[in-house]
Amino acid sequence: METAVFIPLLLLIYLVAAIPTGVVLPRLMGLEDVRSKGSGNIGATNVYRVAGKLPGFLTLLGDILKGFLPLLAVKLWLAPTPLQLGVAGVVAIIGHCYPVYLRFMGGKGVATGFGIFLLLDPQALLGGCLVFLVAVALTRYISLGSVLAAIAVPLLTLLFSRPLPMALSACAIGALIVWRHRDNLQRLLAGTENRFGARPPAA
Repeated sequence: METAVFIPLLLLIYLVAAIPTGVVLPRLMGLEDVRSKGSGNIGATNVYRVAGKLPGFLTLLGDILKGFLPLLAVKLWLAPTPLQLGVAGVVAIIGHCYPVYLRFMGGKGVATGFGIFLLLDPQALLGGCLVFLVAVALTRYISLGSVLAAIAVPLLTLLFSRPLPMALSACAIGALIVWRHRDNLQRLLAGTENRFGARPPAA
């Protein structure tokens, strides 16, 4: 893909991935702004806790699709190199985590990262999902499962000997997801993190 096409395309991928699903969907459904309650995060977990199961599920699906569909379109129609596809994935996760529409205050990247890895490396993603499910089943901490999965997927891309640009993009995406969970990690260490299924008090 030529640079003259690739650079504007990255901007478009960013703008699509930056759409704040967890704000837009509850608003369209006539529900309150999830940023005012719970953890204040716009991700599916907080939407579920604050607004309910359906808004939480739709937010999860929307966040996955905005990571998956732009990369799928690029892969099918524009024949990108592994480097270009990897960069596109990194741009998508940045768009979700730092959306221009919300003054760069976005989600933590797990669902969008799922959508990205669903295209970049489904096998590594499967391994990450298993890590996530086991961690959550044992501890009921969504955040812990997310962090462990974000670490596992890049390690698996290296283990599977993927092309270097793809492995580096996986490492960058995983590192950003872990970074976005730094407050959760502090609460985990302090024993104050919310477990899945528990509704935190209103902020």
